[in-house]
Amino acid sequence: MSSQAIKKFLHHESASGILLMGTAVLAIIFANSPLSSYYNLLIDTPVVVAIGNFTINKPLLLWVNDGLMAVFFLLVGLELKREFVEGELATPSNIILPGLGAVGGMVIPAAIYVFLNKDDPAAIQGWAIPAATDIAFALGILSLLGSRVPTSLKVFLTSLAIFDDVGAIIIIALFYTSKISIFALIFCAFCIILLWWMNKKGVSTTRYYVYVGIFMWVAMLKSGVHATLAGVVLAIFIPMYSSTTTKDSSNNTQTHKFSPLKIMEHELHKSVNFVILPIFAFCNAGVYLGNVGLEQISHSIPAGIALGLFVGKQIGVFGFCWLGIKLGMTKLPSTMSWGSLYGIAALCGVGFTMSLFIGSLAFEETGVNMVVDERLGILLGSLLSGIVGYFVLKVSLPAKGVAAARES
Repeated sequence: MSSQAIKKFLHHESASGILLMGTAVLAIIFANSPLSSYYNLLIDTPVVVAIGNFTINKPLLLWVNDGLMAVFFLLVGLELKREFVEGELATPSNIILPGLGAVGGMVIPAAIYVFLNKDDPAAIQGWAIPAATDIAFALGILSLLGSRVPTSLKVFLTSLAIFDDVGAIIIIALFYTSKISIFALIFCAFCIILLWWMNKKGVSTTRYYVYVGIFMWVAMLKSGVHATLAGVVLAIFIPMYSSTTTKDSSNNTQTHKFSPLKIMEHELHKSVNFVILPIFAFCNAGVYLGNVGLEQISHSIPAGIALGLFVGKQIGVFGFCWLGIKLGMTKLPSTMSWGSLYGIAALCGVGFTMSLFIGSLAFEETGVNMVVDERLGILLGSLLSGIVGYFVLKVSLPAKGVAAARES
């Protein structure tokens, strides 16, 4: 493949979703081939960082899940701040419809999972797994429909996914923490105060914020609060706008306004979508399918996840939006139809990355050993949701010419 073709692929809207799917499939192939022992050896390789008596000793898998995913959450935090400050979510009327969809899309899938696992104290740990939506995958599938997709539909899906991310962040902070270290939390608080002071004083060089963010990440790692939340906290304090003064050849002072937040967001976007998330998918999606049968799939854990993603998301997102519109709380955008809204609701069932991440917190990192693999439910529910969402949208969206006319 030529370098020009690679550049063209990377600029395509669906590229990150395709790459994610490819690395997930590659992981499954590795896990079900003679290379499985090497795959397991790779993700279980211990990586140690030691300074004197201070050590961080984790297998490579947890360095990916705790370290690289902190960068992913930093990007999520930057996107959240930008959207709420000056994006689509800065306008209150634009918040209601996707907000309702996000609430329904978290509550109903979680309720389905809890209903199926209510009698198992260990299994109930995974209640939040089907509440997640993978925005990269969902937008990637949506982009396959090209110019037929109205802008309002993309904005709705993106806004809903942002609220979904907020929900996931709150869930991780409140429900997936281990034993708390007060000393480490005090150090985290000191870092937050320092970040606030830097923002207040107008520090615009983002690398200084990153330096403090690294120390805060280490402190959170030791505190019992999940370390990835350091990325979100750091994003809150990155300045939205700053200014610098220069003098021209005539010694006149000129002020230039710029956005440190947008610059950092732009710099992180490709590395997160094309490096960090594919690495995460490769390390976490390697499900062994050799002993998978009806008994494993129908177990309450994978069944609850698959039904939560595939059925719960459709009922929750579409049902809550429908109810809000019928009650007069909001209205359906003129370029959206009930059919396209239902297609988006189905597409929200693609949980993949975030579901895998929450699954790792619910079971692997809490030391709960399950006789089944929750990733079966995530893969099955996400696959069915992606297929149904795509075909519903393909049928319900107007032809290219009609779509363009509606947008104008």
